Amino acid sequence: MATTASRDAYLRVGLDILASDGYGALKQSEVCRRMGVTTGSFYHFFRNWADYTRALPDYWFTTHTQQHLERLLAEPDADAALDRLISYGLKLPHGAEGAIRSWGSADPAVRHVVEAADRLRYDVVHNIVGRLLNPEAAARYAHWALLIIVGYEQTTLPVDLDTLSWTAEHWIKSIADERANLRAGRTAAG
Repeated sequence: MATTASRDAYLRVGLDILASDGYGALKQSEVCRRMGVTTGSFYHFFRNWADYTRALPDYWFTTHTQQHLERLLAEPDADAALDRLISYGLKLPHGAEGAIRSWGSADPAVRHVVEAADRLRYDVVHNIVGRLLNPEAAARYAHWALLIIVGYEQTTLPVDLDTLSWTAEHWIKSIADERANLRAGRTAAG
């Protein structure tokens, strides 16, 4: 079935290819085949393949990182933002993200985009957790969150969202426990 051709549709298909088959499968012919279009249609939206491969990591950053995280930062309730953060992390296109990270190991421009995504994710987690705990704890939890996601995306084990969810629950529980300990310490001292 042909997909309605648009710049975004081509980029979405590229992410789908990365998710299902990895960076090695990202070819113009495969993108067009999955779109159900000829390669001529491709050139209505991109000057050449290099233009497409420059646009794809930026599209991933904008649509799968920046837009979502801006909404999380706008959430005034830290507990609600934390719940939404976990939902966001579980729904990421982990296969595509792993492929983009692999691609970034060989391409400095892609690595720059991945670094920007990691920095933004770190900052957002730090901001949210920092509203619940102290800045030092927020930094630890922000690092921990990135280690969970990046590690999950880089493993060669089969996809296991149940275990990722279990890990996220324990991350949240650890925050709740530390928060309770801080409150108890303040109450005992106060």
